[in-house]
Amino acid sequence: MLMTLSMFTYPKKYDVLVIGAGHAGVEAALAAARMGCSVAMLTQNLDTIGAMSCNPAIGGLAKGHMVREIDALGGAMALNTDATAIQWRMLNQTKGPSVRAPRAQCDKKAYQFRIKHLVESTDGLDLHQGNVAEILVDNDKVYGIRTSLQMEILAETVILSAGTFMRGLMHVGLKNENGGRMGDAISTVSDSLKDLGFDVERFKTGTPCRINGRSIDFSKCEKQAGDTPIPKFSYMSDTLTREPNDIFTLNPWGDEKFHVEQVPCWITYTNPNVHDIIRENLHQSPMYSGKIEGVGPRYCPSIEDKVVKFADKERHQVFLEPEGRHTHEYYINGVSTSLPYDVQLDFIRSIEGLENAEIMRPGYAVEYDYCPPTQLLPTLETKKVKNLFFAGQINGTSGYEEAAAQGLMAGVNAAMKVRQEDPFILGRDEAYIGVMIDDLVTKGCSEPYRMFTSRAEYRLLLRQDNADLRLTPNAAERGIVTAERKLHCEDKMAKLEEIAEFVRSTTHDCSRLSHWFRRPENNWQDLPQEFIEKFDSDLWPIIETDFKFAGHLERQKRQVDRVSKMDNKKIPPTIDYEAVVGLKNEARQLFNKIRPLTIGQAGRIAGITPADLSIVSIWIEKMER
Repeated sequence: MLMTLSMFTYPKKYDVLVIGAGHAGVEAALAAARMGCSVAMLTQNLDTIGAMSCNPAIGGLAKGHMVREIDALGGAMALNTDATAIQWRMLNQTKGPSVRAPRAQCDKKAYQFRIKHLVESTDGLDLHQGNVAEILVDNDKVYGIRTSLQMEILAETVILSAGTFMRGLMHVGLKNENGGRMGDAISTVSDSLKDLGFDVERFKTGTPCRINGRSIDFSKCEKQAGDTPIPKFSYMSDTLTREPNDIFTLNPWGDEKFHVEQVPCWITYTNPNVHDIIRENLHQSPMYSGKIEGVGPRYCPSIEDKVVKFADKERHQVFLEPEGRHTHEYYINGVSTSLPYDVQLDFIRSIEGLENAEIMRPGYAVEYDYCPPTQLLPTLETKKVKNLFFAGQINGTSGYEEAAAQGLMAGVNAAMKVRQEDPFILGRDEAYIGVMIDDLVTKGCSEPYRMFTSRAEYRLLLRQDNADLRLTPNAAERGIVTAERKLHCEDKMAKLEEIAEFVRSTTHDCSRLSHWFRRPENNWQDLPQEFIEKFDSDLWPIIETDFKFAGHLERQKRQVDRVSKMDNKKIPPTIDYEAVVGLKNEARQLFNKIRPLTIGQAGRIAGITPADLSIVSIWIEKMER
């Protein structure tokens, strides 16, 4: 006799329901709860909340900028990184201030456990384990979800952050199995999204093997130590202390006597023999044999791609990254692969220092469903279904940092929707987060999207050292950050103004300090010690940049003013592009697809010409008259 599952509706209706507990889901749930909403988080495995599925690192070029911005907006990623990191570095220190970026190597499990503890301890946030099967919609508005066990959870808003789990398919050689991460099941929610009319496409990503550190000969590798003093990630790291019975925080910064022993990373290289092994086995690579359909990330190529596309290179860097203080497992960064296990072992053992390497986990590729992000508003709410938000890799992005930033913004805007307040949208001149979201919803992505400093036209304004000054005051006005963070930022701003006034009024080397800083050869470390000791040394680099690059900063601000006039010119959401006389059919199709909110956004759509903008602008003026 065939048995059917009975339907059950959870007795509590939530303001915000978050699907997924990766970096996007965590930031979304915490942001909404911080803003006073009742929040539920649904994940298929409560033991993997905040898991670092790929490499055990946070930050890097442009990504580090976004983590600082997440922190400035009250997010958890930066503070959790400082609590559990085992190495910190500031990249590009010898280059200009706009491209310097922090990066940290984390204790993988400590990071995950501390985030899980934070989520569990947050007031107003409930956790549920289950697998979403269907998005429930009535009159084009979401009202909840149904799990595979036929339980319904009702909510005013829903945030979908399913990562790589939507019909995930993992490949090792020509063998494949369902899963979005090794050891975890898939989600079929993309079938429900297709039924609702969403476009769903396929992307691909990959990961390298993990090796037992006891089998590595580090004497043949280059040592890569962390920086001192430590370039902490969070602007609030001085509030981080280890409470009684706290086993999750490795680095309590509140105790000035506490010393963090950083763990080194190591560098080795591939060689022609490694490349020959890979070339000889390309027929066993699912990507080159045609078994993988999805498009992979161009800026994070597999070792197969590197060998084929850069055939002239005799070697490629390989980074050996420890996964924690209490494990011997090493992440082998730079050799992402989906070749068979035996081939992986063969080419890994041909790398200097890894001759006796023992693979603990093989590398693999994973294909997954994503929804082209042009189906979203700048709030990350979907255009087809009201109160349904997408965040993370479902939007075609790659990386923890990109996912976390989207999760935070989706959580904030879902809370704003519940509170019936205006949305919170960051401009391209305000944050890398604003650049990313504008790129996604306006231009879409033909490959997994990764943030770079080159994507930001105002990157001198959007530095990693001033994210709190740019974002925290605005967020505080909207109730997005805590009162403690607001006061912390105000105190910093007051101190910076005090130092700036000192620089404007003090003479050094026969000239005003403000002019002295403009000489390229001068920097704040060269100042008399009594000048430096007069103020917090962490603030001097910001002052130096502000005075040394004053002319460049002023030019960028003028550019922002010019462009903002276009971004301030709203396009009525009800505009009928079919009725706009003079528009080309291609322009009509693009405008109908993207539905830009402003003339500025319209101008950033690929294929839209100045003539198209002029026609739409004149039409809007005519309709307003």
